[in-house]
Amino acid sequence: MDNTAILSRARQVLDVEIEGLRRAQAALGEGFVATVNLILETLGNGGKIVVTGVGKNLHIAEKLSATLASTGSTSVVMNPIQAMHGDLGMIAEQDVLLALSFSGESDEVIKLIPAVRRLGIRVIGMVGNPDSTLAHLSDVVLHVCIGQEACPFGMAPTTSTTATLAVGDALAMVLIDVRHFNKERYARLHPAGAIGRALVLRVCDIMRTGEHMARVALSATVMDGIMAMTTAKSGAALVAHADGRLAGIFTDGDLRRLLSEGQEILHRPIEAVMTQRPISVTDDAYAVDVLRVFEKYKIDDLPVVNADGLLVGYVDIQDLPKMKVM
Repeated sequence: MDNTAILSRARQVLDVEIEGLRRAQAALGEGFVATVNLILETLGNGGKIVVTGVGKNLHIAEKLSATLASTGSTSVVMNPIQAMHGDLGMIAEQDVLLALSFSGESDEVIKLIPAVRRLGIRVIGMVGNPDSTLAHLSDVVLHVCIGQEACPFGMAPTTSTTATLAVGDALAMVLIDVRHFNKERYARLHPAGAIGRALVLRVCDIMRTGEHMARVALSATVMDGIMAMTTAKSGAALVAHADGRLAGIFTDGDLRRLLSEGQEILHRPIEAVMTQRPISVTDDAYAVDVLRVFEKYKIDDLPVVNADGLLVGYVDIQDLPKMKVM
């Protein structure tokens, strides 16, 4: 098989899976809404989502459960085989079982349902066949429609697991919206790593202040700005009105562009060459908001103001890696 044929086959597989996702999207309907409502009722009553599956679907269940839990919908994974040997003890009466089986005939999952029902727990069957045994045993049927597997034998779970995972993601994201799960709550569940730091830290925790911030008055000269930048080891001088309000910013990039005009530029008023009304961020914003501003506006220096518009700090993009928020 030559390189062209290899790439052609790979793209064909992706086409099949993309078409499967389109079919799964089009098939969403009352079953999806009923699933959301049952989960909302469960979580509202202090219960959790117990996700189960066998084979490849057990891996999908693990990912789906992790996504649900990390976005505020309490969830655990249960291996259906281990469940029949004692792990049923992890389920409580107020919980709901989300059972994944594309065929709807997975023997291990089917055998689990009567045992779960004896505990008074309701079942959501996430299936590809709405006429399957699992579908008939479920309180709610969440139909995952795909068309065909990408496997040439129609055997290996490919499109079906992709679509099941995608519909599971859709479920988790809808639950974020309807439960009003916000960034602050997300941050509390992700305290470690760059994600956690970026979401927990506020601008006031990472900004430069005092002698580490180059600040000059509106009456200053360009030379005054350069001296302030040198002393503070900063890439920009922040210009403030007499009452403390932010007036402008003068960066080392501005300086390099002006030097072609000769040394007389050093004695010009900084007000004449600064960027007026620069982009700024408030001190109570989150560090992740700073990242978005830097990326959106392609800048390296960001003044920080308080709720009254007074200049209180400065963030240099070079500081963020040291803070481990990039």
